[in-house]
Amino acid sequence: MKQVIQTLKRNDAEKRIPVVKLEIDYELATLHHAILTKNDKEITRCKARLEKLRQEMIQLEA
Repeated sequence: MKQVIQTLKRNDAEKRIPVVKLEIDYELATLHHAILTKNDKEITRCKARLEKLRQEMIQLEA
């Protein structure tokens, strides 16, 4: 049973990784736009979101 649960978790992670990569790309583009327009509030929001996505990616790849 333990192996079945681990396999399911691995499959979920494999499906989630490409989605997280797309979310990171989108946030980077948003951050770039915020930097160009000097929108400090949006810059802070993007950085926080990117940090959460980075942590999630590390967990998924482990």
